[in-house]
Amino acid sequence: MHDARASACGTRMIVTFIACLMTAVIFGGCSENPVAPVKVDNGLQYVVPESVGYSSEKLDEARQFAEQSGFASMMALYDGKVFFSWGNVMRNYRCHSIRKPFLSALYGIHVSLGHIDLDATLEELGIDDIPPALTDDEKQARVRDLLKSMSGVYHEAAAETPEMKDSRPVRGSHPPGTHFYYNNWDFNALGTIFEQETGTGIFEEFKRRIADPIGMEDFDVDSCTYEYEPTVSMHPAYAFRMSTRDMARFGVLYQKNGIWKKKRIIPSEWIDESTTTFSIMDAGAGVGYGYMWMTIPEGSAFAQMIGGTGYYHTGVGVHVIIVLPAQKLVIVQRYNTDGAWVDPGEAGMQLGLMVINARL
Repeated sequence: MHDARASACGTRMIVTFIACLMTAVIFGGCSENPVAPVKVDNGLQYVVPESVGYSSEKLDEARQFAEQSGFASMMALYDGKVFFSWGNVMRNYRCHSIRKPFLSALYGIHVSLGHIDLDATLEELGIDDIPPALTDDEKQARVRDLLKSMSGVYHEAAAETPEMKDSRPVRGSHPPGTHFYYNNWDFNALGTIFEQETGTGIFEEFKRRIADPIGMEDFDVDSCTYEYEPTVSMHPAYAFRMSTRDMARFGVLYQKNGIWKKKRIIPSEWIDESTTTFSIMDAGAGVGYGYMWMTIPEGSAFAQMIGGTGYYHTGVGVHVIIVLPAQKLVIVQRYNTDGAWVDPGEAGMQLGLMVINARL
C-alpha cells in the first residue's frame, strides 16, 4: 500500500483524454463517433477541452502515451468539468495508499461533529498493540500526531512493504510529534480509532457521508476489505477499491472546498488544515505531508514544475489523485495492479506533465 518512491511518484500525476475534436466524450472511454459537445453524467459534466482552455491535439498525444505505457484509465477535470477521460473509468481498481485521503476526509467530518478529539492520546483512547506492546512514552502520541505520520510509534504494521520495514526507525528513537516517517502503523491505528470513536465502519461511513452525497456510481462497500495480519499487529489496513470516475468526484469535492452541489460535505477548515504542510517528505522535490495528504508547498521544485501549489496522494506510484485548487484542476490516474503488473516508472510523471502542459 505504501509508495516507497514517494517523492518521485509524487510528481506522477497523470490524466486522461476523451475529447474527440469538436465532439464530446462518451462516458466510460473515448469514442470515435460524434456525440453532443456537452454531456452530463450524474453530476459530472463532460466538455470539449478547448472550452476550458486545453488542447485536444496535445491531450491525444497524452492518451497515446498512456496506452503505450500500460495505464488503465485517466481523467482530468477543470472546475468540475471533465475535459479528458480515457480507458475503463467505471472499474473499481485497488486504491492502495490513496485509502488515506478517504479516511482523512471522514476524520474531518467527525471532528467537526465532536466525535473525535485530535489531542486525545493513545493512552486516553486505550490504544495498544500485540507484544511487544506500546510503551508509556509511545502512548503519549496524540491523534493529530498519527494524522501527520509523526506518532513515534515504530511497531510492526499490517500491509508494510519491504521498503517500509527497512526504513522503519528503532522503537523509542523519536518522541511523539517530533519526526516524520511514512508509517503504516499510524495509518492503520487511525482506522481503529475512527471506528472506536464514531461507532461506525470505515467503508459504510464513507458511503453514507461521502460516496452517496456526491453521486459516486461504482463504489461498493463489499469490494472494500480489511487486511489483517494478526501476528504482526492488531490494527488492520483498510483497503479501498474505487473507479476512476468516482475518485474524480472525490477530487472535485476537495477542489470545490468541500462543497458538492451547494451542499457542505467536508468542513472547509478541515480541508485547509489537512492539506497544510507539517513536514517535508522529500527535500529535493519539496514534497510535504499534511493529514494523510501529500502536499506541494509554494516555492518547492514540484510547484515550479507544475505551475502551482496543491496536494495529492499516490498508490504504489501508479495510482494518483492530484488537486491543484488555484488551477481548478483535478487529475486522476489509474493502473490495473490486480495480479502481476509492470511498474511504468517515470512514465506517470511524464503523462501528468503532458496533461498540465496541454493548456492553450
